[in-house]
Amino acid sequence: MVGLVIVSHSEKIAEGLKELAGQMATDVSIAAAGGTNDGRLGTDAEKIITAINKVYTQDGVLVLFDIGSAYMSADIALECLSEEMREKVEILDTALVEGTITAAIECSLNKSLTEIKEELKSLSIVKMPQ
Repeated sequence: MVGLVIVSHSEKIAEGLKELAGQMATDVSIAAAGGTNDGRLGTDAEKIITAINKVYTQDGVLVLFDIGSAYMSADIALECLSEEMREKVEILDTALVEGTITAAIECSLNKSLTEIKEELKSLSIVKMPQ
């Protein structure tokens, strides 16, 4: 089963989203990588590597992130993985809350990494009329 990693600048956001998604998909391995190692707002490639290793399976890992520099930290983390692992880890840019919940549910249905990515790509953010 595909594992999930939630990367946020806020440890509280990452942990809260992990808790929420975990309630909807209890059998999915989800790891939170929020904040820096010293408790500040920000991201840390080492925390992301640890999270990936925690949920890694041969089916792969999907990494979701909140904003731009979180992507950069996730990308640095991927560069530190073995080539074999890196081939099975994907970073995907999607709405963090909706994307994480959708991904967790799709993972729980034992869908492949490719199928989950396609489902997430179909999500769109709807703008409210002014």
